[in-house]
Amino acid sequence: MKPKPSKEEALAAVRTLIRYLGDDPEREGLLETPDRVIRSYKEIFQGYQQDPKEILEKRFSTRSHEMVVLSNIELYSTCEHHMIPFVGACHIAYLPKDQVVGISKLARLMEVFSRRLQIQEELTYQIAQALCDFVQPRGVAVMIEAKHMCMSCRGVGKQHSSMITTCTLGEFESNPSLKNDFFHLIEKGRTAS
Repeated sequence: MKPKPSKEEALAAVRTLIRYLGDDPEREGLLETPDRVIRSYKEIFQGYQQDPKEILEKRFSTRSHEMVVLSNIELYSTCEHHMIPFVGACHIAYLPKDQVVGISKLARLMEVFSRRLQIQEELTYQIAQALCDFVQPRGVAVMIEAKHMCMSCRGVGKQHSSMITTCTLGEFESNPSLKNDFFHLIEKGRTAS
């Protein structure tokens, strides 16, 4: 991988894109746009600076072995193919094996991977695998439902389509009844909100 470009190189790249689009980066309304874009990208893509292992480091002992589900986590990510947003909800479940993590850590884990250039299929897998690797539960299930702006504002122009992806590991993968319970709890959470 090549060294990270300087801030000045990044600003010049944004100016080049503005010219490519047919506008003048020296125009009054666009003078500060390159700097605003760079600052917003730093926030939008903050997942590159975060480590999932650190987020999941703090754990608590438990005697419970029942399913833990956090549903309807607001998700924002950016399609790696078009650099256009996709937005939706993420649902995460796991079966503890003597330890649990704070519920905010599940949302933060999702953010680590969603705040990068992504495809939804890989995002779903990365969340599940990281939870499995660093917490070592008996099983993990993740489902993401998202609307992709690359489908609605360009290309086929389908405004109301949404994509659903799932990843199940451990006991969720081997036990269809458990997987169905996960989907049922998600549906129940939708009707409650």
